[in-house]
Amino acid sequence: MRCTHLFVATFSLVTCVAFARLSGESDARQHIRFDDNWRFKLDPNPTIGGTQVTKWQWVPATTITSLGAAKLPEDLQSAPWRSGRIGRDVFRNRPGFAWFKADLGSSLPVKAGARRILSFESVDDNCEVFVNGKMLRKHSVWNDPFDVALDDVWKEGGSNTVVILVENTGGGGGIMGSVSLRAASKQDEVPSAASERFDDSSWRVIHVPHDYLLESPFTPTADASHGSLTQNPAWYRKSFTVPKSYQGKNLSLEFDGVYRNSILWLNGHKLGAHTTGYIGFRHDIAPFVHYGGVNKIAVHVDPRQAEGWWYEGAGIYRHVWLNVSNPVHVAPEGTYVVSDISATHATLSIQTAVANSTPKEQACIVVSNVIGPDGDRVATAKSPLYVGANSTHTLTQSAAVAHPKLWSIELPQLYHLETTIIQSGQPIDDAKTTFGLRTLRYDANLGFFLNGKHVEFKGTCNHQDFIGVGTGMPDGLLEWRIKKLKEMGSNAYRCSHNPPAKELLDACDKLGMVVMDENRHLGNATGGKTPSGTSTTDFPELREMILRDRNHPSIVMWSLCNEEPLQGTSEGGRIFAGMMKEVHRWDTTRPCSCAMNGSWGYGISLVEDLQGANYDPRGYDAFHKKFPSKPFFGSETASAVSTRGEYVNDRVKGYVSAYDLNAPPWAQPAQVAWKAIADRPYVEGGFVWTGFDYKGEPTPYGWPCINSHFGIMDMCGFPKDSYYYYKAWWGDRPSLHVFPHWNWPGKEGQPISVWVQSNCDQVELFLNGQSLGIKPVPAHEHAEWMVNYQPGSLVAKGYLNHRMIATDRVETTGVPVAIVLKADRAKLIADSEDLSTVEVRIVDSQGRVVPYASNLIKFTVSGAGSLAGVGNGDPSSHEPDQAATRSAFHGLCMALVRAGGTPGKISIVASAPGLRGFSLSFETAVSTNK
Repeated sequence: MRCTHLFVATFSLVTCVAFARLSGESDARQHIRFDDNWRFKLDPNPTIGGTQVTKWQWVPATTITSLGAAKLPEDLQSAPWRSGRIGRDVFRNRPGFAWFKADLGSSLPVKAGARRILSFESVDDNCEVFVNGKMLRKHSVWNDPFDVALDDVWKEGGSNTVVILVENTGGGGGIMGSVSLRAASKQDEVPSAASERFDDSSWRVIHVPHDYLLESPFTPTADASHGSLTQNPAWYRKSFTVPKSYQGKNLSLEFDGVYRNSILWLNGHKLGAHTTGYIGFRHDIAPFVHYGGVNKIAVHVDPRQAEGWWYEGAGIYRHVWLNVSNPVHVAPEGTYVVSDISATHATLSIQTAVANSTPKEQACIVVSNVIGPDGDRVATAKSPLYVGANSTHTLTQSAAVAHPKLWSIELPQLYHLETTIIQSGQPIDDAKTTFGLRTLRYDANLGFFLNGKHVEFKGTCNHQDFIGVGTGMPDGLLEWRIKKLKEMGSNAYRCSHNPPAKELLDACDKLGMVVMDENRHLGNATGGKTPSGTSTTDFPELREMILRDRNHPSIVMWSLCNEEPLQGTSEGGRIFAGMMKEVHRWDTTRPCSCAMNGSWGYGISLVEDLQGANYDPRGYDAFHKKFPSKPFFGSETASAVSTRGEYVNDRVKGYVSAYDLNAPPWAQPAQVAWKAIADRPYVEGGFVWTGFDYKGEPTPYGWPCINSHFGIMDMCGFPKDSYYYYKAWWGDRPSLHVFPHWNWPGKEGQPISVWVQSNCDQVELFLNGQSLGIKPVPAHEHAEWMVNYQPGSLVAKGYLNHRMIATDRVETTGVPVAIVLKADRAKLIADSEDLSTVEVRIVDSQGRVVPYASNLIKFTVSGAGSLAGVGNGDPSSHEPDQAATRSAFHGLCMALVRAGGTPGKISIVASAPGLRGFSLSFETAVSTNK
């Protein structure tokens, strides 16, 4: 009997929405969007009050075999010291030890009660720090900022020297981040920009979500992996009033995402700090609020310490909320719905965590109403509950839903849970949770099943930035991107490599896109990769992600990490097992996996539920043979590189041919990668790297490239030619696409490689009406001709059972004569965030896009909105994302039109010398987000 590894799960949970007060309901709970009227300024002192230590020397420590030196070697002073610098890998990717030293100067005066501090951003991997000959600190976490207190050894007016013994365990190593010497303020001292009386009237007024890194100019001296943009810290401030009627209520500020290393103050009181940039946090503000008066919040952001190796942005890049509730209330992320589904009904288990912030036990009644996809109430549960003083109690209720309407990719039907807390016959709190009903099954031999139906993951991996707005994407743009992927035939989305915005998951729920929801770090690390020695029991970021996301029906697995050095070790397995235990505390309905780029069958592989495989399709069969009961999928596939509209590789310009021929050494072209999956029933599908191009991580070239080439679509969402390969083999309709363009002046009579991406049985190609022959299209492949170029038309016709079912053509165009605009929608919400993408086409007299057009387009936006940003998909363009002009790239570019806060009309006019202009208008309506 063949053994299979099964996971059966159903789901549901809370979605953050703007809670509207309903007639007759309590006005106690409010979830108020807090995105407008922030003031912003780059930190004028990027060293944050310190002096950079930049003049370093180093020498190999050839006699050292381990850390633990009690004192410095006597002969170290006379060693042959070499000149060094921060960021240099002195180990050349080999394990070993090295000494570093620097002069700290003779004077660092401090105020009474303050301290002298030496701050390190990143030492790779482990180190011991000596100052004036005394060992002050041992640090054993790679890429993790730390401080060293100097007061016990500092010689004011004398010579002060720091010496560091660095251990490198593998890869690059050394002092990799900045080192600063500073006088740390007393704990109760507030930076001037955080004080209540600080005058911020000269600061710029902005609206969040906001990514300020986009405002920097591109430079070859900045980190290429982060988009070649200079990262600096910054300040945000906001003034707001709190009614006297809120006194006695619970008040909290909730930040969905700040990148990164943020510190918050309210009215001069430090609320706390939050290091990571990828999960939200909240702070209780009730003790520090001026009721009936003006309040001042200040946020300091420092993005310079990276968490990843891609563009990560900077600033308050997700929503901010003010939460108001009564002392007895549904706890944050406090509802959870699990279902047991049969053919005729679904039994719901509804968990509600009720918090009581009063010093006395409180009695209440919890009412849970289940609302079906058509808006009718389909079930109710009502239970009494006693909640102890200053505590939280979780109540479990049961409810039955007859004839359940299942959530699926084709028909994503959603239910809603309306929770009401009643005391003394009156509603005192209410919350709304969106969930769905569906079953999951993972079969190690047959693949993945949703609601009993076989589904192959036709997925993409994606980062979280876009032209014009960077990581600060508004909700509508997140949904637009999911729609673009769905149009291609994609049904699965991997959140690479971090928890996404909640609104992206809402869009996947709404549109029908299954999700691989990914945690940022293995264990409780803070840098790019997790070092040895990481905790196996403490996972606050993971816990917050599970609580936040567990009710989304679109999520079908938890991905706990990506490509970690510890992935194949027993230590990595222990950390992962601890993380799985944490996941199962809060959700038992989904399997746990991760993305492994090697060591399959070792370490984490031995404890995870599903084996996620990054690349190496030649290893699929061997793994399945050795682990026949382990479900298997391609967690990251292809990584093919291409540039839209380019058909030769050009290292100087930074362009890669759009033919499906190019991939880095670890990767494969699209056809090779997908065919390996499609031909193997046991492979549950795969997630292509990536759906969209993204800033940073330029591959295969460096400067002048400032973004990746991996996308199936470019930075604007314009399809590359590989898009049509996936559309053909992922979609359920006849598809045919012929390329390249047919404008090749000077190449008359020369052979041009012509490809057709199609799911037809056969394709016939015509040049100027003459057949060039019929070719078969093997499953998951393409057809190809060499055609001697002649101006005119190239037509492809696709046949199924000898009947033509699809056609496509490219033609030699005329010169550019006009601009054509196309918006994705004409009606926007007047909330200062909603926007529309505006596709810009440069066309000839017959309306055909001119593939060589690069005209500089000027945009003028007037009325009740503004120009949010521009782009063109050129990976080597150094034009700013936020500007009134943009050059076309192969005949296309894009503008983003954003609604203002007042209803009205918006007009955009696009113009260029020698071209007929074009205008569009939009209407904006009153926002429902309060």
